[in-house]
Amino acid sequence: SVAQKKVEKCGTMQLLETEFRKDPSLRARMAQRETEFEKAVLETIKKKENAREQATPIVIPVVFHIVLTNPSVITDAQIQAQMDTINRDYAGINGDSIKIPAYFQSLFGKSQINFCLAQRTPDDEPTTGIVRVTTNASSFTVDNSVKHIQTGGDDAWDPSKYLNVWVCNLSGGYLGFGTFPGTGATADQGVVIHYGSLPGGALNGYNGGKTLTHEIGHYFNLYHVWGDDNGACTGTDFVNDTPNQADATAGCPTGVKTDACSPSAPGIMYQNYMDYSDDACLVMFTNGQVARMETALNSLRTSLASSNGCQPVLLKNNDAAMKAVTQPDNRLCDPNFTPTVTIYNRGTTTLTSLNILAQLDNGSVQTTTWTGSLASLATASVTLNGMTTASGNHVLTVYTSDPNGVTDENLTNDTLRYNLMYFPPINPPVSESFEGTKFPPEGWDIVNPDGYYTWQKVTGIAKTGNSSVYIDNFDYNINDQKDYLRLPEVNIANVDSAFISFQVAAATYTSISTSGNSWDTLQVLISTDCGKTYTSVYKRWGSNLVTRQAPTTSAFVPSASEWRKDSIDISSFISSGNILIAFRNTTEYENNIYLDDINVRTVTVNPNLKAKGFMVTPSPTTGQIAVQFYPQPNDLRGIVIYSSYGQKVAETIVKEGQANNYYSYDLSHFASGVYIVRAIFTDRVVTNKIVLTK
Repeated sequence: SVAQKKVEKCGTMQLLETEFRKDPSLRARMAQRETEFEKAVLETIKKKENAREQATPIVIPVVFHIVLTNPSVITDAQIQAQMDTINRDYAGINGDSIKIPAYFQSLFGKSQINFCLAQRTPDDEPTTGIVRVTTNASSFTVDNSVKHIQTGGDDAWDPSKYLNVWVCNLSGGYLGFGTFPGTGATADQGVVIHYGSLPGGALNGYNGGKTLTHEIGHYFNLYHVWGDDNGACTGTDFVNDTPNQADATAGCPTGVKTDACSPSAPGIMYQNYMDYSDDACLVMFTNGQVARMETALNSLRTSLASSNGCQPVLLKNNDAAMKAVTQPDNRLCDPNFTPTVTIYNRGTTTLTSLNILAQLDNGSVQTTTWTGSLASLATASVTLNGMTTASGNHVLTVYTSDPNGVTDENLTNDTLRYNLMYFPPINPPVSESFEGTKFPPEGWDIVNPDGYYTWQKVTGIAKTGNSSVYIDNFDYNINDQKDYLRLPEVNIANVDSAFISFQVAAATYTSISTSGNSWDTLQVLISTDCGKTYTSVYKRWGSNLVTRQAPTTSAFVPSASEWRKDSIDISSFISSGNILIAFRNTTEYENNIYLDDINVRTVTVNPNLKAKGFMVTPSPTTGQIAVQFYPQPNDLRGIVIYSSYGQKVAETIVKEGQANNYYSYDLSHFASGVYIVRAIFTDRVVTNKIVLTK
């Protein structure tokens, strides 16, 4: 087993390199912070040496997000066994510590960091600390997709109060990865492990629960013991009492093991949790590592120590809560709506009756009386009485009262406020260049499902005027998120054609010639059912979208020449009447996309032209005439104008496939009289007379 080939089991350093790529200054900031951090570690060591008695353990609340196609395959007993493992490993009371050889026993570190399964959610609801999420993703890779609902995972609980652990199927042979303090987005902080690494899991050799011990080490600022230098012996884990080591260990060695960096006894510390040895061989942190982790907790992850996540929730007897407003959507396309809400019995007594009150802005209060049987900690959906709103932005307030006919014992969770907007459909043209002070403009809205980066107004960058809108894909480090910028509902009924046009500017971080890359994507969508479903009428990404060809490794700001006008024919939706138009950005962490001068216009054809198919106007005329066709005449071959004496005064030859529906002529330099306009088609000739006057 000693001779086994090294396999990358931990993706923490790979994830860190991704962060370095997107934030070039991060490496320097971490190096600068490390200098100050090492001074703090020395202070921690001095305090531990001078302490006459052990400090009080600090208990960190942990929440497990089990994200699998069948999350029930992981039992509560496995999670508890995993909790027992990390608590023993960090406290240094693990029974397998007897495997520590005599020459390393003096270095055996025992931490004051303990862990508990969370007993309350960030919203102060009771919990087991275990969340099971069914995903359609067969596996996840070393990125942050498992940490977000929108990408098939589950959102973190407040990372300032909880250690988030995601349990999933990891691809690429990885067992797990963690986040160093101060790297990446706040919502991505935590640890990811392969579900087979849990105690009793399917990964033979790595199913003793030590993967989580290892990854939490990274979370508390520990590096791999070999310094990730590919055998150069120049790397470091910033810990003085771990021997220098050339590379990761594979299998489970015995006795003294030396290498190029520690060529003599006692050799390398393959027993260290921050190595890659099999779980059965990993049995210790050193004193230096413990000091480093405790310093990280006290200086870089301080808020965890004051979290109340380990404290159980004390329930009242009669406590009804308003959980959510599920209907309608925030945008209304009809002034009449019927709210649907979710109520929650947070009391210990079965809920059998409840009053639910609803108020729109400062209007009259409507009461709905609910009766039923709702067990403790259960929810129910309730449809309220119908309501009507006026044009504009509104606030719907819903609240509960009189659970089981008595006074609610907890008033803090009774009320929810929900934003609504209703604006009647408008007729084109719609023109918006974002020069006004209000954003979004009246009747527009933004849909931002993940509550992270989204469409925003920017000044000083524009195709025209001084403002435009953009989305910061350069910093948007959660892939596959979709954000919508939606126009007012537009009525395009009873017109002959309709168009959307806009100015766009975009760039990528990665070279557009890179094959297989995932690109930021801009779409224009149309909904005929108020945003419930959409049809895509425009979709561009990569080389088809960019207006700057060169890869841009800083945040993209377009020059005046780096804008492009795109136009879309949406005439096929005329029969739909009212439509909702949305610009949708899907981020893949590339670079910024800008929009300006968004216009919706329609064209209505003269009824006489529609009836006749061919018109010459005006008549009489003083010289200027227009020759018009409807629809566009694909078989038109020419237009000839004659005087009443048969003299040809104008002629246009039309090549196949180049016909237009509008031609203009100036006859002002000819004599007054009657003129004949002949339109020559492949199979017929149509004439029209006009009168020229002076």
